[in-house]
Amino acid sequence: MYESWGQRVLFGSGTARADVAAEVARLGSTRVLLIAGQREMAMAKEICRDVPTVAAFGHVKPHVPADVADAVREAVREHAADLLLSVGGGSTTGTAKAAALTTGLPILAVPTTYAGSEATPVWGLTANGDKRTGVDATVIPRVVVYDATLMLSLPARLSVTSGLNALAHCVDAMWAPRNNPISSALAVEGVRSLATCLPSIVTDSQDVTARRDVLFGTYLGAVAFAGAGSGLHHKICHVLGGAYDLEHAALHSVVLPHVVGLNLPAAPDASRRLGSALGNSADPFGALLELYAELDPPGSLRELGLGEPALDQAADLIAAQVPESNPRRTTREAIRELLERAWRGEAPVLVPLTST
Repeated sequence: MYESWGQRVLFGSGTARADVAAEVARLGSTRVLLIAGQREMAMAKEICRDVPTVAAFGHVKPHVPADVADAVREAVREHAADLLLSVGGGSTTGTAKAAALTTGLPILAVPTTYAGSEATPVWGLTANGDKRTGVDATVIPRVVVYDATLMLSLPARLSVTSGLNALAHCVDAMWAPRNNPISSALAVEGVRSLATCLPSIVTDSQDVTARRDVLFGTYLGAVAFAGAGSGLHHKICHVLGGAYDLEHAALHSVVLPHVVGLNLPAAPDASRRLGSALGNSADPFGALLELYAELDPPGSLRELGLGEPALDQAADLIAAQVPESNPRRTTREAIRELLERAWRGEAPVLVPLTST
């Protein structure tokens, strides 16, 4: 079974301002609440120069803390907004989703990273260190405006970690609870596009064509993830991000190869698809590690600020959320070992089936 989610998507380069104005007019909105983090606010206001904006909300934080969700909802009420316009990465889109979840307002999303949240009906809120996620058609942006030129100022490190976050959507979709042939086909093409073009961005951050193709891969991965659901990788990252406030994109980039090493020996279908996408059917895991060596992302949970004493608690929290559909039976001990390797920054390994 595959369920699609309706939205209008525009791809362009240097067209964000015109596209946003046209889409706001098409939606008939006259009171737009702009949502953007402080780093993107100047860019966002420039994009919205031709839009009837009634206020700008800039209190964006990772993992959407409850107080931020309350504040953005209050801003909607105070200014009688009729459209949420988010300009930014996953945290910004997530903040708009928090408002849409309770108000029912439509979202127009203008991504400035490769987070992919703009193409999923998944919301997330964090309270007291517990990140809750859910799926609701209300929160999927009505319109997405992609503009590759908005990514040109994205720092190299964030380009890499955000791109690997997009790659994680593709890979996790290959064994997620609602995995299906359509989401897998989208995921394969997403991996192919991301793996081909992310190195080009590292070589030349101003390569607009590569930036555009990474956006394409990002979108495919997000749609695949939306159709297949959240697999083991995302369960781990949601727990770690919510409980320990770790950098979202970097967290995905650290954890992904360790989860692939755990699951791939028990997932021949996913192994075949990943090998095809990475151009190495004989050794897809090796091909993934070669891509990582080329991109040089952060290598450990310790580097992201996670303390070693947290590993036992984290293993307990994650073990309670392992999807029943995971391709191999995964014990609390196996999760603890995975976290230990990721915390120390050890090279990811293929875990033999006999070890769990």
